[in-house]
Amino acid sequence: MEEVKEQAVSLPRLGEPAPPFEAKTTFGMLRLEDFKGRWLILFSHPADFTPVCTTELVAFAEIFPELQKRGVDLLGLSVDSVSSHIAWVRNVEEKIGVKIPFPIIADLNKEVSLAYG
Repeated sequence: MEEVKEQAVSLPRLGEPAPPFEAKTTFGMLRLEDFKGRWLILFSHPADFTPVCTTELVAFAEIFPELQKRGVDLLGLSVDSVSSHIAWVRNVEEKIGVKIPFPIIADLNKEVSLAYG
C-alpha cells in the first residue's frame, strides 16, 4: 500500500503580503502583480459545472460592475482546466443568460491553491 505524504500548508496571515503567483486563466496568463494597486477578491470553487459553484459564479458576475466601480477585481480559482472553465462559462451564458466578465485560474498542479491554504 502506497503511503500518502501530507504537505505542511502555511496559510497567509492578515497584514502579510499575498503569495505571488503566475497562472493560466480563461483570460490567458496572469500574475498577482497584474492586480497591483487594486483590491482583488480571489475566490475558489471545488469544481466546474456543480450547482452551488454555478450559483456563486453567477452571483459574482452580477455584482462585478459595482465591484469595478469600487476598484475591486475578481479572480476565480479551481483545479479544473482552462478548457473546462471555458465550457462552464459558455454553459452559464447559454443556459442562464449571464456573461462571466472575470478570469478563472486553472490550477491543475494546485500551486496557487496550496500557496493560499
